[in-house]
Amino acid sequence: MRDQVLWRKISRIITTLADRLGVTPEEAMDIFYRTKVCSMVRDERYGLYLMSDDYIIDDVMKEYPLLRR
Repeated sequence: MRDQVLWRKISRIITTLADRLGVTPEEAMDIFYRTKVCSMVRDERYGLYLMSDDYIIDDVMKEYPLLRR
């Protein structure tokens, strides 16, 4: 059950990220999966999966400029 909930949460994050960045969902997925935030969301030790989607997206947006280098 937890995996299904996490999968839906990540799907929502990717969809919203695509809207915010003006990119395709595929590009947003690539961006998200290259971030440290992604690994933190999947790791229960951080508890990031308990945070709101917007909170997580804000963290991805902070990391995004570093990915473009």
